[in-house]
Amino acid sequence: QVQLVESGGGLVQAGGSLRLSCAFSGRTFTFSSYAMGWFLQAPGKEREFVATISRSNTTTYYADSVKGRFTISRDAAKNTVYLQMNRLKPEDTAVYYCAADGTAFWVASKYSYDYDYWGQGTQVTVSS
Repeated sequence: QVQLVESGGGLVQAGGSLRLSCAFSGRTFTFSSYAMGWFLQAPGKEREFVATISRSNTTTYYADSVKGRFTISRDAAKNTVYLQMNRLKPEDTAVYYCAADGTAFWVASKYSYDYDYWGQGTQVTVSS
């Protein structure tokens, strides 16, 4: 079984920055066995893709809305994936979820249905 625990959310003014963290723990498979993704869900809306990074750490994809502002990274030594969020906007306000996808080494998916495990989410609120 895999557990994902997000942290780092909070309230920030527009233009500010936050760094989200997602700590991975697993009994059978290690952190390196999973591509990792971040998704968000705003009130009354469906869950949306934000960013993803492959197991190889060489493939990343971003939603158009966050390109150039957000950066996803992973630290194998700490079993943690990060989402650095800069130049935040009020429309970034949402619950952010971390997810793990047991896929091929070079693959990173933008689709939530590809992900096997999910964290509980962390709230990000950006005030104008």
